[in-house]
Amino acid sequence: MSSAPAFKRLPRAVREQQMLDAAVKVFSRRGFHAAGMDEIAEDAGISKPMVYAYLGTKEELFVACLHREGTRMMQAIAGAAAPDLPADERLWRGLRAFFGFVGAYRDGWAVLYRQARGEQPFAGELATMRTRLIEVVAGMLDHALRAEGREIAALDLEVVAYALVGATESLADWLADHPDADPEKTATRMMNVAWLGAAQLLHGVTWCPPSD
Repeated sequence: MSSAPAFKRLPRAVREQQMLDAAVKVFSRRGFHAAGMDEIAEDAGISKPMVYAYLGTKEELFVACLHREGTRMMQAIAGAAAPDLPADERLWRGLRAFFGFVGAYRDGWAVLYRQARGEQPFAGELATMRTRLIEVVAGMLDHALRAEGREIAALDLEVVAYALVGATESLADWLADHPDADPEKTATRMMNVAWLGAAQLLHGVTWCPPSD
């Protein structure tokens, strides 16, 4: 009798998602270099050759994880912030969707923003995702400004978007480390920090350093 394990036949798409689920879990826990394909296969309940056959090398598998988690994040944000809403509600809904993603997919967040950062070529994949996110935020702010009959220089708009995204990512890291924290309350806290300043900017109020 054969001692080889028997695997239930599933549609390819379902099997790939199982592999990605297992890989995200292992990569988030161990990091790219320490993660083993044997452990990923075991967590997925399949053979290691099947992982290679479906998703390629460990590097290709890690990139596939980045793409899936990044797509989940961007789709959640884009689906929440409808363009016809007031600027503050668009920002609030976007933040709520973002922190909701982090709360629901903490392992995915860890792979995206902890494990991929500083690891080439994965850092480039993360940089591309962050650029798209910054463009979304900058576009939202620009839309709000135009609705107020105002415009600011493209560089200033970009800087504000970078600042908002950076602060939001930092708070998301905090949320990922506090499983009991409420993602929606975290979004409200970030909204208070971000919008009170952004609203002032929309009305032309700026701070200037004192003269020497």
